[in-house]
Amino acid sequence: MGDNQTSDKQLFRQLKQLDTEQRNESTREIDLADPLEIARLINAEDKKVAHQVEKKLPEVAEAITLVEEAITDGGRLIYAGAGTSGRLGVIDAAECPPTFGTRPDQIQGLIAGGNQAMFAAKEGAEDKESNGRKAMDNIDLQPPDVLCGLAASGRTPYVLGALKEAADRGCKSIFVTTVPADQTTAQPDVMIDIPVGPEVVMGSTRMKSATAQKMVLNMITTGAMIRYGKVYENVMVDLMQTNEKLKERAKRIIMMFTDAGYDEAANSLEKAGGHVKTALLMELANVSQRDAKKLLSEHDGFIREAYLSIQGN
Repeated sequence: MGDNQTSDKQLFRQLKQLDTEQRNESTREIDLADPLEIARLINAEDKKVAHQVEKKLPEVAEAITLVEEAITDGGRLIYAGAGTSGRLGVIDAAECPPTFGTRPDQIQGLIAGGNQAMFAAKEGAEDKESNGRKAMDNIDLQPPDVLCGLAASGRTPYVLGALKEAADRGCKSIFVTTVPADQTTAQPDVMIDIPVGPEVVMGSTRMKSATAQKMVLNMITTGAMIRYGKVYENVMVDLMQTNEKLKERAKRIIMMFTDAGYDEAANSLEKAGGHVKTALLMELANVSQRDAKKLLSEHDGFIREAYLSIQGN
């Protein structure tokens, strides 16, 4: 009992010092505000987030490079988090296959408490480092995999355990937190600490902290996918046609960059087996499906490089 009390007191002192656990002086009267004033106060605080993220763009760029190199070498990006942070990782991972045509296993999101924690809070699941270590064992984390830990407070045991296990296994790691680096014991290869300051409602890290993390995750995966050849100009051209909207978007992409009409775009997609990049290069360069695939293979999937190589001949 005494040991538990000591541990509880230590945790109390740690939380008391965290930026995310402080009161926001700008919103002390929010409980008296009308709906418009509540919205204004929240919006005013949200505006501060992008400026804090901007200060960490060099670190975000390092993270993009780590993930690009991992994917290129056949590795994976693994997110690990708890609560809101964990859900953000799962969401970002889930959106990559339809958006960029990645395999479901290439980018994965792990949340303390397992899949059920996505829909109902299982807060106690985050309290043991051993759970984070076990999660890495369950997915057989190995180089060249990259682990990205997500913890607004910077101290979530599940995430710290996952980071330590990644280091023990020789994997590169990224850590995204919304407290200053000196408020966490994490030692990743890339530290992305974004001190967003006290939340609108004290401790509610689903607000500014979550916004900051979402912005960073968007940049990391989108940046890595651009560097991996998943984008032509500023259009995602490796999408998977998993629903009617994406099927029509695929045709529109081909029509946008070429003189092909609707039926011709649909025909090229059919010949390309539904692979948008192949169909697009077929139309752009006026080559067969076989030659388009060969060109893409020779240029690591980059449409622009493949197309320019044809124009230069």
